[in-house]
Formats: sequence, structure tokens, C-alpha cells
Amino acid sequence: MTPRSSGIDLWAADVLVDPYPTYRALRELGDVVYLTHSNLYALTGYDVIKDALADPARFSSAQGVGFNDGVNQALQGTSLASDPPTHTQLRAALSENLTPRALRGLGEQIKANAQALVARLVKQPSFDAIDEIARRFPIGVVADLVGFQGEARANMLRWGQAAMEVIGPMNQRTVENFPIAGELYGYCSQITQDALTPGSVGWGVFEAENNGMIPAGAARHIIHQYLGAGLDTTLAAIGNTVALFGRFPEAFAKVRADLSLVPSAFNEVLRYYSPVHVWSRVTTQDVEVGGATIPGGSRIAVMLGAGNRDPRHYANPDIFDVTRNPIDHLSFGYGPHGCAGQGLARMEGAAIIEALATQIKSFRIGEVARAPSNVTVSFDTVPVIGLEVA
Repeated sequence: MTPRSSGIDLWAADVLVDPYPTYRALRELGDVVYLTHSNLYALTGYDVIKDALADPARFSSAQGVGFNDGVNQALQGTSLASDPPTHTQLRAALSENLTPRALRGLGEQIKANAQALVARLVKQPSFDAIDEIARRFPIGVVADLVGFQGEARANMLRWGQAAMEVIGPMNQRTVENFPIAGELYGYCSQITQDALTPGSVGWGVFEAENNGMIPAGAARHIIHQYLGAGLDTTLAAIGNTVALFGRFPEAFAKVRADLSLVPSAFNEVLRYYSPVHVWSRVTTQDVEVGGATIPGGSRIAVMLGAGNRDPRHYANPDIFDVTRNPIDHLSFGYGPHGCAGQGLARMEGAAIIEALATQIKSFRIGEVARAPSNVTVSFDTVPVIGLEVA
């Protein structure tokens, strides 16, 4: 059976700013929908998305995970643009220092940094949560972890945002960000071990290359991924957290009353406002999905945000419920390519929630603003006002 089709443009500005009506409309058309505007097959339902992410033999990453040829060519040689067994080897080096055991010692420092940051902010009558928390906090964590110094540290925000933006189709946002993403690519293509803090994760990746654990030249690709793939998504998740607690003060009150809800609350933030709008795969053969056939060689739009709002999997998915604990949300992906840095992201998100919940009794948010972004769903500004300090 041929999938139903739609003329929806996933990257239209109004869709990117508020994608949830589009998610619903596409899900109602079917688990797979052919998007005539973009020549893509969109996977819209939770189950079919999870199945595809777990099946690299039929839904391949080897041709890149972006929606334009330029970025997919640039990603060649990275674990993002590979399938097992090559992916397995590259991924091992990428994730070795991001396991729960490896991060255990970092957890207390992240908590302390979050508490100190919020303690400084609550002395002010108001602040912008995006500038002061979402952008500031993860940049410091990632820079220290990977060992970035100098030029890289100063440009992390620009580079990280651009690296995600160019995953999209060749629209104006992609074109404008390619030169900035090129700066990151150029920096990483020349970086040496000496440029990184000794003992840092990045320094260790070069050690793995020196010891023959990963192919020659792979270390630079991995350093690129640490910055390009993880920073902007964590920024989005933390900004979304503050925005949702400001929008739903009763949810914030529940967390304040029971700090054991912190992990559940962050999972619900990730489900409700998926930081990653869409990702991509290519079919290696004709594949039947939900009774419809996707031709081999087709570019797939994996609608992570739509899957996270699928009512067949989550009851009342449009309700933000911090007691839900959706540990199986799709925001970190699934399967072999599941986010290598999710443990670190969880630490950062939990640390910020706990710092807010222990130091602030209540707050309001002013007028928030979103700007269209090809891949991440985040805010540009979230004014925190009406602070009542705990």
C-alpha cells in the first residue's frame, strides 16, 4: 500500500515555532506519511519510530542523518554517519567517558555549580533563563569536560547552534549557518591533543587514537561530535524546563514538595517539549511500515516530537505531568545511535531542577519567544519574574 501524502513543510516558520498541531495532523494521516514538499517519508508514531531507530540494517545512518547533501558529506567518518560494525567501534570511543561510572565523580560538581548559579540569580529581581541558565550552564560543563580552551571555548555557543541548524534542508537558516558550522569543522580538523586540557575527555580520545583503539583521524571527528551534537540540545532542554515550570506552577510546586520527582520531571520535560524536532535515516530496501511501503533508498524524517506526543503510547500526551516519568521517551533516540551523552544531559537537567526547587518558592515567566530552528525546539528568551525566594 502507498502511504498517504501531505503537502506540509516541516521547516515552515510557523511549524517550527509551534510543531504540535502538525505532529497531530501527520499522526492522524498514518504512521508513515509521504511529504510531497520535501520528498521525505515521515515516521509519526511512537512504535514505528522506535522500531526504525532499533533497525540500522533497514534504516541506515551511513548516508548521513541530515536533510541536505552538504552536511551529510561533512558527517562522513563520524559515528553519526555510520552503521555497525564501524559505528560500534567509533561509538565506543565517543561514549567511554560518558558512562554513568565515568561521570560519577562529575555529578557532585555539576550539582554544586547549578546551586551556585541559581543562588546568584535569585538575588536579582528578574533574569532571562535562556541567557543566564540555559546557555551559560551547559557551556561551562561541556567545556570543562571535553577540555576546550581559548578559541573553542569562546565560540562554543555559535558553533554548537550552527552545527544543529545545518542538519536541516537547504533553506535560508541552513545557508546562513553553514559558514559558522564550517568554522567548527575547520577547528576540529586541525585540533591536536595539546590544545585540550590534559586528563580531559577530549584529551583521552586522542589517547585512544594514539593507542590504536580507534582509526587514525577519528579523534577529531569525535571532538566535533561532542560539541556539535550535544550542546544545543541540552541548552534547549534546560530552557524548556524553566519555561514549563513557569507555565505550570502547580508542577513546580509538586517537585518542590518531593525532590524525588526531579528525574521524572526532567523526563517529562524531554517528552513534552522534545529538544530535537526531527532526525533522519535512509531505507536500504523496501520497508513496510504500518501497512504502507517505503521504497528502498528513501530519505526518512524521524519525527521524534510526534512520537513523544502519540496518544497510543502516552495517555493524555498534551498534559504536562511531572509524576508521569516517561523513561521511554524518544528525545535521546533509541537503539545503536541512542544519545551517547544522555547521562551527562540528565545530570545537568536534574541539577538545574533541584537548584531551582530548593532555592525558589515560586516564580512567573513573562512573554517568551521562540525563533524558528531547523532541528531543535527551544526558546530564545524566557524572562523569569515575580521571584519568591525559598
